[in-house]
Amino acid sequence: MDAAAARCNVLVVGIGGQGVMTAAEALARAALASSLDASKTEVSGMSQRGGIVCSQVRIGHQVMASEIRPGEANLLIALEVAEGLRWSHWLAPGAAAYVNTFRAVPPIVASGAAAYPDDPLGMAARAGVEVRAVDADALARGLGDRRLSNTIMLGAASARLPFAAETLAQTLLERFARDQPMRMLNARAFEAGRALERDAAVANIGSEAAGV
Repeated sequence: MDAAAARCNVLVVGIGGQGVMTAAEALARAALASSLDASKTEVSGMSQRGGIVCSQVRIGHQVMASEIRPGEANLLIALEVAEGLRWSHWLAPGAAAYVNTFRAVPPIVASGAAAYPDDPLGMAARAGVEVRAVDADALARGLGDRRLSNTIMLGAASARLPFAAETLAQTLLERFARDQPMRMLNARAFEAGRALERDAAVANIGSEAAGV
C-alpha cells in the first residue's frame, strides 16, 4: 500500500452513550495493528448527558498532526442522523458519510427553542455528500441489543478504511475476551454491517450494467 492510499482522516460523531469514543479507539488500535500510525482526538462536550460527541482519527504511515480540519475528512461515521448533517462540511471532495438513520431529538427541540432538520440525509446529499444511510438501530434491536449500532456502523464503513476489515473486527472483539455472549453478538453485528455494504455494492453494479 502506498503512502497516499494509507492516509485516512476519519470523523466518528454522535451523542453521548452511543459508543463514539469506543468506535474511534477501535479504529486507532486496528490501524496500529496494521503497522500504520494513528492519532485520536476527542471532543466530548456533554457526552454523559446525551450531548454532542466527536472523535477524530488520523491514520497513515506517518501522522504528524492529530487534528482534522474542515474539508480534510475522508470518512464520516455518524451514529445519529442530524449529527451526520452537522459534520458533513468537514468532508473532503470524494469522501463518504456512513450515517445511522436513528433520530435523537434533544430537549431544546422538544421545548420549541430549536428545530430538528426535517430531512438531514437529503440535505447532506444535496450539498454533494456521498451518503450511505444505515438503519443500524433497527439491525441492533433485531440482534437483541441497541448498543450494537456502533459495531454495525463500523462494519458498514470498514471497506473504506486503509486496513483489513478483519483486523478491525478482531480489535473490536478483543474488548469482550471475558464475555463470550457479547463477543458473539458483536461479531454478528460487524458482519451485518459489512453485508449491508456488500449488498449495496452489488446493487450499484447491477444498476450500472443495466444502464440505470
